[in-house]
Amino acid sequence: MDKIEIKGGNKLEGEVIISGAKNAALPFIASTILVDGKTSITNVPSLMDIKSILLLLQNLGAKCEFNGNHVMIDGSTINNTQADYDLVRKMRASILVLGPLVARFGYARVSLPGGCAIGARPVDLHLKALESLGADVSIEHGYIEAKAERLTGSEIYFDTPTVTGTENIMMAATLAKGVTVLRNSAREPEILALAEVLNSMGADIKGAGTAIIQIKGVKALKSTELSVIPDRIEAGTYMVAAAATCGDVVIKGCNPDHIGGIISKLRETGTMVDVSDHSLRVRGIKKVKSVDIKTLPYPGFPTDMQAQFMALMTIADGSSMIHETIFENRFTHANELLRMGADISISDGNYARVRGIKKLQGAQIMASDLRASASLVIAGLMAHGTTSISRVYHMDRGYDSIEKKFLQIGADIRRIRDN
Repeated sequence: MDKIEIKGGNKLEGEVIISGAKNAALPFIASTILVDGKTSITNVPSLMDIKSILLLLQNLGAKCEFNGNHVMIDGSTINNTQADYDLVRKMRASILVLGPLVARFGYARVSLPGGCAIGARPVDLHLKALESLGADVSIEHGYIEAKAERLTGSEIYFDTPTVTGTENIMMAATLAKGVTVLRNSAREPEILALAEVLNSMGADIKGAGTAIIQIKGVKALKSTELSVIPDRIEAGTYMVAAAATCGDVVIKGCNPDHIGGIISKLRETGTMVDVSDHSLRVRGIKKVKSVDIKTLPYPGFPTDMQAQFMALMTIADGSSMIHETIFENRFTHANELLRMGADISISDGNYARVRGIKKLQGAQIMASDLRASASLVIAGLMAHGTTSISRVYHMDRGYDSIEKKFLQIGADIRRIRDN
């Protein structure tokens, strides 16, 4: 397996351009199943997860072309409604094909999904909502089977806000008969972006970005051209890296409105953040202040930035408490930070007390999930000596050209290929 090697101590300086958002591109690609024709998507990041979902669509019969950051998908050739285990197991977001398949073809058989080992993320909210739309749903031999001659609009309440659940059912409801109302919906920017995409295809969706979404079903959707929004988590990762190395980095091609919680917390540490329309300038200070973090659904502090902030807090002045409320197994990076000399104690599974130290030490460490890998890169950039990170295939699932981008802003980083 490939490794990332980092020689720490360099200040990051310069400009970095943010790629399209993985968590927006994936539902965009799944939504093309709803269209009997070609859909063009630009600003698509070059990631393993993108390649995985395109392979899945190709297995369903769709024609897919991926050139540079442009994807062309022809859904008119889809002739298979089964998403096989070997494809779905690689990525939890594969569940997003379930709603569109049932909505357009009346039947879907989708393997229970895989993904990062960061705790249980059950699909029962998806299935309960599909049943409310009139689908007959069952789970047998590791596969979800759902069928309905045509879905029917309904009132649906999510027990907890679910991003993929909201996206899945919003897509399914676009072709349902009548009106569907989703209550306690997720409010992430990716939800609003997907609604805008579906509306450009001819759907009738109102309220996306709020807790109540209304979808008036239509008979068919049409081909269109889409563009993926900037990746707010990638932007946040480079922001924290700049702060951690006492750097001066301009982050271009982002949407500051999507990362207000990250900006606020960084400013609390004493880091200087200047905001423009589509860019940010982050200037670090010699010793950041400790801040407490509590992860919450959007617009709260994102769980996908918790690991990166923990890395920053390891060298902060004082003690910080990090409370993870979204997933129950998302502190696996803490053990690797401990190998680098960090002072971290975990209590009750979802609380981490981080006591700042003067300097981390380079070490051989291992990534356990996508965002953990980003936190370890940040730790390596801060550390004295050389850090070697294994299992970086997790990072390749969510960060486009991460070594190249860090090299451009002054990091001493390289990938060691496994021959």
